[in-house]
Amino acid sequence: MSAAPAPALSVLDLVSVRTHQSSAQAMTASLALARRADELGYRRYWFAEHHNMPAVASTAPPVLIAAAAARTQRIRVGSGGVMLPNHSPLVVAEQFAALEALAPGRIDLGLGRAPGSDPVITQLLRRSGTTSEAERFPDNVADILSIMSPDGATVRFTSGGEYGVHATPAATSTPDVWLLGSSDYSAQLAASMGLPYVFANHFAGEGLERAMSLYRAQFQPSAWLDAPRSFITANVVVATTQDEAERRALPQLRQFARLRTNKPMRPIETVDEVLANPSDPLEDSLVQKGRARWFVGTPDGVADDLRAFAATHGVDEVMISPAAGSYDTDALDAAPGRLETIEMLAAALR
Repeated sequence: MSAAPAPALSVLDLVSVRTHQSSAQAMTASLALARRADELGYRRYWFAEHHNMPAVASTAPPVLIAAAAARTQRIRVGSGGVMLPNHSPLVVAEQFAALEALAPGRIDLGLGRAPGSDPVITQLLRRSGTTSEAERFPDNVADILSIMSPDGATVRFTSGGEYGVHATPAATSTPDVWLLGSSDYSAQLAASMGLPYVFANHFAGEGLERAMSLYRAQFQPSAWLDAPRSFITANVVVATTQDEAERRALPQLRQFARLRTNKPMRPIETVDEVLANPSDPLEDSLVQKGRARWFVGTPDGVADDLRAFAATHGVDEVMISPAAGSYDTDALDAAPGRLETIEMLAAALR
């Protein structure tokens, strides 16, 4: 029996901030990772949007996308995703049209419906943010698609007049727009709009099979896409030995556990800190539960598991969140564990 084909690889980056690391150092490490992913042949590199979190410096995806695009040659760069309730559709369209003009054919606009933070930050972002913006999400997505198109959008006044709106004066290409989510709603909306869909498996953990099935069964061809197109995210840690990979996975696993138990957030611990301060029983049970859904191990073992994962869910691409932690002795402006993960995995899947 022949092995399942190797999926294409992409990267999702939250620009994680560890103990004693500055935002500038975290961004330097992430941009170096983007350059290396480009050299290794990864398909795309996306930045997430989260706000007011001590362990996440990815607060402004368009800024990070511009920096990554300037430092790479081939790889697609984009958002995973822009949390649309926080932003005016016109501003999003203008930002990504400008990015597309700077790096034609290399920009992805991933859109999500969640706010990406707490209600206080939602209010500070000057959007109503929760129910009303979520309800307007489909219309806002449609507005962005129209405004970014070369023909632009048309506002029609009740008096009978018309007003043209363009994201950029003379577009020759547009970003690829993806819908992101972890629910039936997002899958069905992507299907009804005829847009590509990404299931956020790296944090959801449940509902993957149903969401993908709904998306494919209900897909309606559109001007943007004539058949379903999707990929899946996954947390991945690769090292030379299984024990080392398990150690490198601990800081992010414990961060997820803290988030789920509503403990105060802090910068991501180093491996040394986690080993010196064992988890409490509840935290440890959540770490073990999360670990069961991660891909952690040696290059060949993880490569085999990702091949099977992609084949099971009918995708030809997996976007990895390289979740390897750092040691106290690692340089603050680098992420050697994350770099090792993407290098070893790329080699094993060739």
